[in-house]
Amino acid sequence: MSEQPWTVRRVLGWTAQHFEKLGLDSPRLTAEVLLAHVLRTSRVRLYTDLDRPLEAAELAAYRGLIALRATGEPTHYLTGTREFYGRPFTVDARVLVPRPETELLVEAVLQAIPRDTDVRLLDLCTGSGCVGITLALERPRARVLATDLSPGAAEVARANATTLGVADRFEVRVGDLFAPVEGEAPFDAVVANPPYVPRGEFPTLPAEVRREPAQALDGGPDGLEVVRRIAAAAPRWLLPGGLLALEIGDRQGPAVHSLLEAAGYASVHIERDLARHDRLALGTHPRGPAATHPGDGALGPDPR
Repeated sequence: MSEQPWTVRRVLGWTAQHFEKLGLDSPRLTAEVLLAHVLRTSRVRLYTDLDRPLEAAELAAYRGLIALRATGEPTHYLTGTREFYGRPFTVDARVLVPRPETELLVEAVLQAIPRDTDVRLLDLCTGSGCVGITLALERPRARVLATDLSPGAAEVARANATTLGVADRFEVRVGDLFAPVEGEAPFDAVVANPPYVPRGEFPTLPAEVRREPAQALDGGPDGLEVVRRIAAAAPRWLLPGGLLALEIGDRQGPAVHSLLEAAGYASVHIERDLARHDRLALGTHPRGPAATHPGDGALGPDPR
């Protein structure tokens, strides 16, 4: 090994090249995230300390993370945290890693929730709790009931709610979709990031995605198995005019649009992400007033 010191600059350059040769996504970003974690600093701060040599223990820890990432272990399982809507969420192998695209789901629901109104929200397939907890944080008068089939995911979500200060307004129950809320009054909105990956596509997913919980990804043969169940059952749990908001797969817009219209939802709307892929399906309670746009829905226009 060269006697040249392993500075922040040198380590980042070597690691980014190594990850690029391995064909990993975002090699430079991944190198930065892992090094910032080891040094207990921010990615920005790395660039003010580029000539700082790593101590032996720091270098050993970083090499360990590099080796694990090379096997396909998700970056954010290695760091134990993932930023979502500007806040850090604890994540591990019991939950999906929150994606930036899911922030669009939060935005769509926020557009329908008046800032100063008491509302009750149901967050299905909550996972880490990133969607429901963020809604509770952004709307201080909202109360969120969340469900997940995985006891481990529920534990992660509860921990995140406590850490982020909304445990008094965010409750998690373990069970299949609506089963844990039997006996509850209807909600102002039902929101979900359900499993929507077609089962046959699993072998083609990136290695790091295949390390995430299959139960949270597997949407059945066509990816819409859980979406259909939610769409069919949600009217019972929505107040008149209440909003159903779903994250969907990037080619599922037409099928989900037809599915929701056939189920009687009003003003069904498919929204795309920044890459112009189908990402959200929105509709209002079949017996409620129609919304011309998710920002002018039954819960009121966007108050921001």
